[in-house]
Amino acid sequence: QSPTTYLAAAVSRASALEGQLNQSEAALATALSQNAALSAELGDVKSMLAKAEDGHTVSKRQLEAETLMRVDLENRCQSLSEELEFRKNMFEEEVRGSRRRQEQRIVEVDSGVRQDYEFKLAQALQDLRKQHDEQVSLYKEELEHTFQAKLGNALVSSEMNDKAMGTAREEVHEARTRIESLGYQLSSLQKQASAAEERARELEELLSAEKDKHRRSVEGKEMEMSELRDRMNAQLNEYQELLDVKLALDMEINAYRKLLEGEEHRLKLSPSPSSRVTVSRVTGSSTRSTKRKRLEVEEGAYLEAASGQLLVSEEATASGAVTILPTDMDGNAVTLANDTEQDQPLGSWRLKRQVDGGEEVTYKFSPKFILKAGQSVTVWSADAGVAHSPPSDLLWKSQASWGTGSDILTTLVNADGEVMFAVGNSGRQMFRE
Repeated sequence: QSPTTYLAAAVSRASALEGQLNQSEAALATALSQNAALSAELGDVKSMLAKAEDGHTVSKRQLEAETLMRVDLENRCQSLSEELEFRKNMFEEEVRGSRRRQEQRIVEVDSGVRQDYEFKLAQALQDLRKQHDEQVSLYKEELEHTFQAKLGNALVSSEMNDKAMGTAREEVHEARTRIESLGYQLSSLQKQASAAEERARELEELLSAEKDKHRRSVEGKEMEMSELRDRMNAQLNEYQELLDVKLALDMEINAYRKLLEGEEHRLKLSPSPSSRVTVSRVTGSSTRSTKRKRLEVEEGAYLEAASGQLLVSEEATASGAVTILPTDMDGNAVTLANDTEQDQPLGSWRLKRQVDGGEEVTYKFSPKFILKAGQSVTVWSADAGVAHSPPSDLLWKSQASWGTGSDILTTLVNADGEVMFAVGNSGRQMFRE
């Protein structure tokens, strides 16, 4: 080929290659633009995916928080139920214990009053138990329904979050609204529980007041019965003492009568008047049981001996269970006796003696001294030579003697200043002219 032809061919080929190059550059530009568009679209898709994943993560956290809240509320509900059951058991145990104690105390109480009290008590307890059971069942049903609704709503919200973010936001908003409503419901339930507890406390206070009232009534009846028994025992003791005194006086009168008849027969005198024995008893008002015994013995006789014989008359007044035994004329001791079946506290009681109208001496018992049932105690003076041996023998170290004389008055006074027993002894010499 000629160079011209070769050159023309080369030019035409270069032109063709240039056109191909232009086409390739156009195609490359188109591909680059498409790549940029696809990259932008891929970035948008990735951002949307990240947002969706964030929304899903938030939904999962909310679901977990709601699940934890549900578990916490279930635990609290269980603990409240257990506490309520425990209090119910404790209350029933206290009621049973109280009922047992009341059954032991009301053995002597009228059966009609006991049945009425037990019926009212059982009815009140049954009403209280029924109210508690209804409230607990209502609380359980409402909490279970609320938890199931929340769990279902959370699951639906999670599924819808996977599909669309907008729907998830709406569900989250609805869930928050429902949580607030549940909070309000929980507050109202707590208020109802507080009201129920307050009602239970009121019922317990009412039951305690009824128990105290019944206990006071039983104690009052027991005190009345004890007073009646004490009166009966006192009357029996008084009757026995009167019989003993009458027997002793009859024997003494018979002895004096025989002596007088023998003396009159020896002196050939007219018969002496018969002896006179007077026994009188005075009972005080009905409010305070007071026994008064007065023994008066009057004898008239002429004796052979030039020296006279001392005749003693004794007058005693009592208003309690403790008595003063016959007076020790030597002034060494004073003896108290408790002839009843009950212990008698003598704390801060005073034992007084006055001789021939002179100055009164007083012995005070210790604050905790108790005279046992059927026992006696003797208070010795310092010159009696007896050792201090409580509770039967007490030594009055500051007093040399209780005093001696022809007119002796011994008095037992309680802590309130009331005279519980008083005995007076008087003597006189009778001489034959």
